[in-house]
Amino acid sequence: MNRFFVTLVGVCLLSLLPVVTAAAPLVAKVDISSQTMTVIHNGKVAYQWPVSTARSGKWTPRGAWSAKWLSRHHKSSLYNNAPMPFSIFFNGNYAIHGTNQISRLGRPASAGCVRLHPDHAAVLFRLTQQVGKSNMRVVIQN
Repeated sequence: MNRFFVTLVGVCLLSLLPVVTAAAPLVAKVDISSQTMTVIHNGKVAYQWPVSTARSGKWTPRGAWSAKWLSRHHKSSLYNNAPMPFSIFFNGNYAIHGTNQISRLGRPASAGCVRLHPDHAAVLFRLTQQVGKSNMRVVIQN
């Protein structure tokens, strides 16, 4: 009975996810299967960009989070000081950020973060600053 209840609550929460995220002024919705990000600003699709998520053997988390912290000129402490411009951290060490590997966008290539063209990352970073971290949602799904 306990397992059934937990499953039922989980299904209910997942079914509410689109409603909860739709209420946010800014949503960065990442589709792993198509390697795209759709940016929804004030309820309207504002942008759709190619991204790179985790390559084989790595993992990009699925779920929904608010932005936790921003770092304009971040460098990775885990991957040889790799540049991560316009980083929006949403889950521990996972972030949306710009990349200098533009030719790899549109296919899995990262260690788990969501990589964007630096110009697109700058736009999303500024929008996040405008609405505030707590009003920005990151949604990652297959």
